[in-house]
Amino acid sequence: MEAPEITRSHLIYFSSTSENTRRFVAKLGIGAARIPLYPRDNPLVAAEPFVLVVPTYGGTGGEGSVPKQVIRFLNNPQNRKLIRGVIGAGNTNFGDNYCMAGDIIAAKCRVPHLYRFELMGTPEDVSRVQQGLEEFWTRLSQTQQ
Repeated sequence: MEAPEITRSHLIYFSSTSENTRRFVAKLGIGAARIPLYPRDNPLVAAEPFVLVVPTYGGTGGEGSVPKQVIRFLNNPQNRKLIRGVIGAGNTNFGDNYCMAGDIIAAKCRVPHLYRFELMGTPEDVSRVQQGLEEFWTRLSQTQQ
């Protein structure tokens, strides 16, 4: 196994080959680190608290909703310890499974599911997430002093 890639980014995301989540994160204009797509890639390890942006994969009843790469990333205790929130991406065509990966991760990691957006997000989603993250990190830093 290769040496892990250490990130100090406060925004970590996973994007499949569709690149929808990557395009959304790029529009935010915030430095972000991407969870590797392939198992052969160096694993990503967080060195600072972060918010995770994760797409939901199709699947009934939530089965298979969380991408395997994200599960592998969160199975690292260091990464799990530093997650502070999750933003879910999804497709409303999934019905009840819309942004379910965010719900599952928020429940398992006991962090808030901060926001949900569809596919690549709208300009309104982008500005709401930018503003929301700024407020979130400000509030978090005030409570940890």
